[in-house]
Amino acid sequence: MKLLSYFRGEAFQRGVHPPSCKLTAGNAIRRLPFPPRVTVPLSQHIGKPPRAVVQVGQEVVRGQPIARTQDWLSVPHHAPVTGVVEAIELRPSARGPWTQSIVIRAHSGASQEDLWGQPRDMAAASGDDILQAVWDAGMVGLGGAAFPTHAKLSVPKQAKVHTLVVNGCECEPYLTCDHRVMVEESDYLVRGIRYAMRVTGAVRTIIGIEDNKPDARTALEAAISRAGPIPEGDIHAELVPTKYPQGSEKMLIMALFGAEVPSGALPLSMGMVVNNVGTLAALGRLLPAGQGLTERVVTVTGPGVARPGDYRVALGTPLKFVLDYAGAPAVDSMTARQVILGGPMMGQAIASLDVPITKGVSGVLVFRHEDMAEREGRHTYPCIKCGECVESCPMGLNPSTLGMLAAKREYDLMGSDFHLGDCFECGCCTYVCPSNIPLVQQFRVAKQILREKAA
Repeated sequence: MKLLSYFRGEAFQRGVHPPSCKLTAGNAIRRLPFPPRVTVPLSQHIGKPPRAVVQVGQEVVRGQPIARTQDWLSVPHHAPVTGVVEAIELRPSARGPWTQSIVIRAHSGASQEDLWGQPRDMAAASGDDILQAVWDAGMVGLGGAAFPTHAKLSVPKQAKVHTLVVNGCECEPYLTCDHRVMVEESDYLVRGIRYAMRVTGAVRTIIGIEDNKPDARTALEAAISRAGPIPEGDIHAELVPTKYPQGSEKMLIMALFGAEVPSGALPLSMGMVVNNVGTLAALGRLLPAGQGLTERVVTVTGPGVARPGDYRVALGTPLKFVLDYAGAPAVDSMTARQVILGGPMMGQAIASLDVPITKGVSGVLVFRHEDMAEREGRHTYPCIKCGECVESCPMGLNPSTLGMLAAKREYDLMGSDFHLGDCFECGCCTYVCPSNIPLVQQFRVAKQILREKAA
């Protein structure tokens, strides 16, 4: 397979330029205190949920495995705190349905050090050894998709990977957790990249960083220089133009290489594997220590937050605890403000603060009633055929036609003739629509119905 050359300064076609609102970009990562209780949902990644291996009343230490995998597309979970298992029961989830969860009451006097794990000699580890270590760590994509990392790094025997693309764009407004990880944990990131290169067989790595984060590139170039020549191959940090949704793997590949991933195909078909910077930095930190994923960096920000910042949060921490610490005052009802998990373009609004922080939560945004008033006051009008959504769609789809088909419930036609499967729900069409039509929400419903019909 041909090794594609790469270039700088080019952008993918279409897309949008929403206000960046990176309020926390210059603030160092801070640790959020450990809560009195954590709730660990068994289902918090793509694939089959793991099976609980602890019992109610059992003492656990931080980092101890508490749920084991049931099949290949599944990852284990580890205790985020030292304490006692208080319950294994159904609890609220961000997606709506209640899900089986492990509730752990933290010991108030515990230091909450990570007490589980056996250090590994990563220098002598083979690709298979590293892949098993990634699986044992319970790692999933920390960019938001929560796809099991060991599965993404597993290259089929018939495939050939030459390039590891590392996604450091973080194009969503408000979010800065990846930015801060690149600045503060650059050595861990380079180490994690080397592990991923050894697993996939890639001979080079390109880290794509939006050009509004020059300090991240400077930090990474320094870390690459400190690492010196490495046997795995070359690592380069490159700036790409700031545009949304640059963080989509297909858009990043287009910006770096000028090459389009074919419809229905994965970057693997072009000899590439794409990973998020937060995911690889976590691998660089956890694998040598033989530890599992028990915490992650989360951006907590928005007009409704008095102390915005990037916080290192124990998984399972209740959202209410996070907001109380960050200075988001309590309100009489959830209608008085809007809380979004993730970014404002692709994130999910939630109806309850009882849900916990999970592996896929990269941000918590809080908007006050006055911030939402203008948007909520807008009515939805019929499509005026202006073409704004077509001009903004990075995948070159026709969201207007897809929206009209969705309104008529022509879901099969949307998938077969109008390539609904290529939509990755970036929200550009909804953002630019002057008629305020919730296009991306309609597409999500259509996809869900098609999935149910296929099943």
